[in-house]
Amino acid sequence: MADVERWPEWTASVTSVKRLDAGPFGIGSRARVKQPKLLPAVWSVTILDPGRSFTWMSRMLGLRVLGSHAVESVGDRSRVTLSIQFIGLFRAPAIRAFRKLNEEYLEMEATGLKGRCEEMSKSRT
Repeated sequence: MADVERWPEWTASVTSVKRLDAGPFGIGSRARVKQPKLLPAVWSVTILDPGRSFTWMSRMLGLRVLGSHAVESVGDRSRVTLSIQFIGLFRAPAIRAFRKLNEEYLEMEATGLKGRCEEMSKSRT
């Protein structure tokens, strides 16, 4: 999941991602993300547990949006948890306005990531 520039390869919820800095993906890393039906947004990594999870944040007038991405081992499988959270003055209107789209995009991302991981697993065997 931390290879954010490749997201458009496995999810239709993201049309492009461009890293705005060089080097390893870590706290402070920034990327411009373009998604259908949304304005482009710059996301900055705020929390990172390498190989396990990261959270990044995008800001706009009166609103911060946090996107969290986590993976954990469950036996011989993995469980991915994706979430989005709105914080700020315009939290309630943003939740109402974007609930359906957020649910749709989170589902697309989870399904796309599952497919990508299964493809990679098959190519290794």
